[in-house]
Amino acid sequence: MITTDRAAFREALSQGGRLIGMDVGTKTIGLALCDAGWTIASAAHTIARGKFTRDKATLAAFMDEQQVKGAVIGLPLNLDGSESPRSQASRAFARNLADLGRPILLWDERWSTQAVTRTLLEADASRARRGELVDKLAASYILQGAIDGLTAF
Repeated sequence: MITTDRAAFREALSQGGRLIGMDVGTKTIGLALCDAGWTIASAAHTIARGKFTRDKATLAAFMDEQQVKGAVIGLPLNLDGSESPRSQASRAFARNLADLGRPILLWDERWSTQAVTRTLLEADASRARRGELVDKLAASYILQGAIDGLTAF
């Protein structure tokens, strides 16, 4: 199941469980996890992209190890809310993960990377350190927004 409807996603996960957040880029995939009660998201890892079959195997193993019940994938929309070519790439990525048998929520990720980068700049993080952290922190930002939205109603 792939959806942008948070009510449908929440219903698919009526028993709760850990979620994984993903910030899917062309070179890396930032990963974040939340607790089973959907309270707080934490940055986890950044995976360097390769062939999709390898990326999928890495993600499947990580999701199994962490007992992940559902996924939140960032959906990069244009400022006016319309979809971009990157949106289509995120949707294709989600379709390719669908056979892992976990519900997938596509979540508006506008401004996530910019917000994280701004925070790292304010923390005086070096360029190298920002590069190490930005993708997994963006995934955490996306996942936190989603769990806040899922628990708000």
